[in-house]
Amino acid sequence: MSVQSVLDEIRNLPGTGEVIPIVDPATEEQITEFTDAGPEAIDAAVARAKSTADARTWSAVPDYDRAKVLWRVADLIDENSGLLAELESVNAGIPPGQAEVITKVGSEWFRYYAGWCTKIDGIARDVNTGGLTGVESHMHAYTLREPYDVVGLIFPWNGPVFNFCAKLAPALAAGCSTVVKPAEETPLSALVLTRILAEAGVPEGVVNLVNGYGHTAGAQITAHPDVDKVAFTGSTEVGREIVRASASSNLNKVTLELGGKSPVMIFDDADLDTAIAMAGFGCFLHSGQVCMLGSRIFAQRGVYERVVEGVATIANNLQLGGPADDGAMIGPLISEKQLNRVMGYLEQGRSDGVELVTGGHRIDRKGYFVHPTVATKVDPATSRLFQEEIFGPVVTVLPFDDEDEAIALANDTAYGLAGTIWTSNLGRAHRLAKRVKAGTVGLNCQLQFDHSMPFGGYKQSGWGYEAGKAGIETYLQSKTVWAQM
Repeated sequence: MSVQSVLDEIRNLPGTGEVIPIVDPATEEQITEFTDAGPEAIDAAVARAKSTADARTWSAVPDYDRAKVLWRVADLIDENSGLLAELESVNAGIPPGQAEVITKVGSEWFRYYAGWCTKIDGIARDVNTGGLTGVESHMHAYTLREPYDVVGLIFPWNGPVFNFCAKLAPALAAGCSTVVKPAEETPLSALVLTRILAEAGVPEGVVNLVNGYGHTAGAQITAHPDVDKVAFTGSTEVGREIVRASASSNLNKVTLELGGKSPVMIFDDADLDTAIAMAGFGCFLHSGQVCMLGSRIFAQRGVYERVVEGVATIANNLQLGGPADDGAMIGPLISEKQLNRVMGYLEQGRSDGVELVTGGHRIDRKGYFVHPTVATKVDPATSRLFQEEIFGPVVTVLPFDDEDEAIALANDTAYGLAGTIWTSNLGRAHRLAKRVKAGTVGLNCQLQFDHSMPFGGYKQSGWGYEAGKAGIETYLQSKTVWAQM
């Protein structure tokens, strides 16, 4: 396959809904289009998934054989990594080098969860219930871990290959049948990945790809009576809609990986060169379109000016560009809609008296590029720049005096996805790690990730976890069996 063949294929997919353009965010040019699948196609996809679940087409495959299939998927992703990385670049605006890394991380999801196929187990014990009833009764009890039958997987545009693999690998390892909907902005790599799954030996009907808008295809999957569970990554606002839809249908289970407004605390005893470099990189990566980026920096007052200056210097020296621009370090925002959203936040900040040390404007070139922006003099109580997830290259920097103030500022948010503490005082680092209300905390490191460690959020940053053992348990139900002895 080539990029052009993928563009042609998606254009020719059947559908009954609205025609949706796909735009290269680095050039603002439409590169192809597709038709929203429509309600009948969603019903058909769910029916195929339910049929394979009822027939145990995949769940009854011996665990060793499922593991071999998943490992083969990983190998095929690696073999097609050049094409997938190119699609990530042209579709999501990700610089080629970063797109290659994302693709590699994607294949490792399948290798990691291939190992879990043979390790799904429960507990067993002999029980004498006489202590409760007064009548001696010897029982043998054990638990079974069983896959959900049909799982809807809905994921966003900010890392199409990563998100596809992060959800599908554990779902397949668990034995689920699935309906998969990528974001309408970035559906291209999913076509290649579903073909890879078929080539690797995943039976037909176990993975069912559908394309369309979130409010059409995504909403129908979420509310469908034959979908047992939905796993979603995206904004907190859409997460709320999914919860409402699932509650109004058949109370299907929901896992949500949602937004973030992650704090970075830099103390005056930190290795400032490293802390500033990582804080700057860790807020502007992918033009700020990563949920766990440190979009709120807090610097102890004695080093505050140096931190502001250092992060602003990084912002001014990051080379922006598209896939065709040599040396590009960060790409464009995903769409005109997202560009307008980010610029709206910046205009609101100016109206509120926020000081923009650098940035705050669109780059004078084709593409949805916004200059990385550093904002100070932000009122935590009233500023939307401080309170809301912008999902753009915008960071606020505020001073603090002591640990208590730093933690109060860090936790002053509706979100709780990640947090970072920079200090040479290890006692302080571990002490504050316990106080940060977030699912992931970095101590003198930032943006750390491994497939073996659970990832999830506190507060409005989500329900449940991905990665690690917790990631496969997301797709398993527990059944207790009692046997009279």
